[in-house]
Amino acid sequence: MEKIRIDIWLWAARFFKTRALASQAVSGGKVHLNGERVKPARLVGPDDRLEIHKGGLEFVVLVRGLSRQRLSAPKAAELYEETPASLAARQAASEERRLFRQAGPQLPVGRPGKRDRRLIKKFIRKDEL
Repeated sequence: MEKIRIDIWLWAARFFKTRALASQAVSGGKVHLNGERVKPARLVGPDDRLEIHKGGLEFVVLVRGLSRQRLSAPKAAELYEETPASLAARQAASEERRLFRQAGPQLPVGRPGKRDRRLIKKFIRKDEL
């Protein structure tokens, strides 16, 4: 059975843009292999379980294939299978962020218009009286 370095696999499966970023993530404890913290040179093979923390998101994937080359996105997605629980958790977090963004205060876009400037001047002059 063939195995490959975990940092190369993460890069080839398009979880990280560069191999250096993948290596930093593994060294920093953002990636766990079968529940253990590992080093970038650790070998990963089929049926291994990876927990990847990236930018506030958590992916739990099962390795299904290996590649030493970076593949196109559809082919890279064939290298792993995300667990249903992980997928549901990411979708719930995405929905929560979307709702939070809608509920937050809406800031004005662009510079104030003529009416806005008049209201600002009226407000400022009221303080001087």
